[in-house]
Amino acid sequence: MEVVEYPEAEVPARLRAQVWALQERAWPTGAPDPGVSHDPALDPRSMLLVDGPRVVAALDLLGKDLRHGGEVFAARGLSAVVTDPARRGRGHGLALVTAARTRIAALGADLGLFTCDRPLQGFYERAGWEVLPGAVLVGGTAEEPFPSDRPGFDKAVLAGFFSAHGRARRHGFDGARIALHPGTVDRLW
Repeated sequence: MEVVEYPEAEVPARLRAQVWALQERAWPTGAPDPGVSHDPALDPRSMLLVDGPRVVAALDLLGKDLRHGGEVFAARGLSAVVTDPARRGRGHGLALVTAARTRIAALGADLGLFTCDRPLQGFYERAGWEVLPGAVLVGGTAEEPFPSDRPGFDKAVLAGFFSAHGRARRHGFDGARIALHPGTVDRLW
């Protein structure tokens, strides 16, 4: 098995079809594959764990500059993390999420930041991510915010601090409302 990475718009069609099928199983829309799922302004990159010609697990990395606490951070986050249901429980998703953490650091991000359903928090912690206690990630736009603490959500905010700039300001993220605002396509990456 190997991890491969492509800009989202350049994922080969045979692999993209498999990724879309996995995503449709996890989050059914009934819609045809749009070819790309994310706002191109967020520099979407697809990371796939493949076993020969088969996609075993997939996720997307999104990025943007984040203004928080009077500072600007190069931020990246995970989106659309999915593993083939027939191959779950074998460490494949964990391997991919761990590789993504390493890749985010290699891309020069100050920090990685994303939300997950609270029951999945331990999974991401095993991959090296840390929970930001009391933090709320605010997606959407400033005009139409989409916070991770909205009614009906049970989300944890996870992070990794990679650069000296990010690590030095780590304390400013616990318990904070973090205005990510990735837009209307990727409302809460």
